[in-house]
Amino acid sequence: MSERTEKARTPGKFYDRDSVAFARVVTFTDGVFAIAATLLVVGIEVPDLAEPDSVDELWNAIGDLLPSIIGFVISFAVIGRYWYAHHAFFADLRGIDGRLMATNLLYLGFIAFMPFPTGILGQYFENPLSIALYAAIVAVVSALEVVMFSRAYRDGLLLSEITDDQYRWSQLTSLLPSVFFLASVPVAFASTTAAVLIWAAMPPIGGFINRWAPPGADEVPTG
Repeated sequence: MSERTEKARTPGKFYDRDSVAFARVVTFTDGVFAIAATLLVVGIEVPDLAEPDSVDELWNAIGDLLPSIIGFVISFAVIGRYWYAHHAFFADLRGIDGRLMATNLLYLGFIAFMPFPTGILGQYFENPLSIALYAAIVAVVSALEVVMFSRAYRDGLLLSEITDDQYRWSQLTSLLPSVFFLASVPVAFASTTAAVLIWAAMPPIGGFINRWAPPGADEVPTG
């Protein structure tokens, strides 16, 4: 048994994955993700037409909502990605302790906040501050994801046996979203479109970087 695993079994606020406490954390977490994802659509208002039977007026009104729709698509993809990563992470936990539980709550606070910057982004897409606010929130969420995995690894809460090389690589790649989103902030004040294109460039660049991943790094539960 590894030293980290022994540490996880020491007395204190540790809840085994088969405990009611662990199940409640998972249920609460999934609920926050589900509500945050659902609330994203609230920012898309149904058009109020002067002529309800006018196809042209409805078409133009839907066109005016395009920034909000784009914001919804981006944020749903982002929240979906974080839910998937969080699911994989929790599936590999032998249990949860008080420190990880507190960090998870902080992480969920930012997830729950996501509909607000999404609404700002959809309403004021051409305003660089809306891009900066959204990018900053996503960068914080990504950073907290890294913090949670680091704590779980160092405190012996993971079921998987991860090498030091795999751990360092997972930390590096998990920080990429924070780097990309923070890099988009100054760009947004020159062009909001260019800033969003930086977000879009993240998946292909991440895929390219993964060519140098150490063996087994793709199985590390960081999403």
